[in-house]
Amino acid sequence: MAESFGADACRYDEARPAYPDALVERILAGAGAGAGAGVGAAADVLDIGCGTGIAARQFQAAGCAVLGVDPDVRMAEFAQGRGLPVEVGTFEAWDPAGRTFDVVIAAQSWHWVDPAVGAAKAARVLRPGGRLAVFGHVYEPPEPIAEAFAAAYLRAVPDSPFAGQPARRPIEAYEAAYAAFGDGIAAAGGFAAPEQWRFDWERTYTRDQWLNLLPTTGGLTGLAPAVLAGILAAVGAAIDSLGGCFTLEHTTLATTALWAT
Repeated sequence: MAESFGADACRYDEARPAYPDALVERILAGAGAGAGAGVGAAADVLDIGCGTGIAARQFQAAGCAVLGVDPDVRMAEFAQGRGLPVEVGTFEAWDPAGRTFDVVIAAQSWHWVDPAVGAAKAARVLRPGGRLAVFGHVYEPPEPIAEAFAAAYLRAVPDSPFAGQPARRPIEAYEAAYAAFGDGIAAAGGFAAPEQWRFDWERTYTRDQWLNLLPTTGGLTGLAPAVLAGILAAVGAAIDSLGGCFTLEHTTLATTALWAT
């Protein structure tokens, strides 16, 4: 599934939201030589699982030099076309060739990285005082939309491991997952105590915008077109019942730690 998102890289890049500017600023403000002296816009950034470069472009816009690593050649080619240098491969197998970085990020991708390898390898490529930052969005639409999606998905693909799950997951479930990321980082040794960050924000989605985003999410990327169309029709009807748009109370979570060794 990790390599299924590139099936429609253009849609992915268009539909997926960017990350809060405050997150980017906080990551850069607290990373640098000398145990967090701060490198700011001069940072060299490694983006693990960069995808189409959504997060990477935000760091580039802040003045950073960014290198992406991604296992999907389709995603890599899209990102390269938007000006991001990308090396194709998994992070576990990627050869840093002696290169080091001020910041290592993983935006919506750390759950695809082997936890026994990821943090230790990030540590090897971080400069003293550098920061590892793992972050991602929580996508939980209003209850009527979530319930319509869950019911349609269960009807369409009852054998999927995603079928039959609760329509909405509480934020505490996501926070627990990011706390577990922190445990893995701490277990690698050499990092300062991991921190948990949270950013709350809102975005209003029209029916078309949400139905454009849904096919880019796990569990939908590999469905047959007719099956996908049925699920989207059910969700679209739920959005229509709310007036054709809705406001999503987004949360972006981050687990981050400074490399202290």
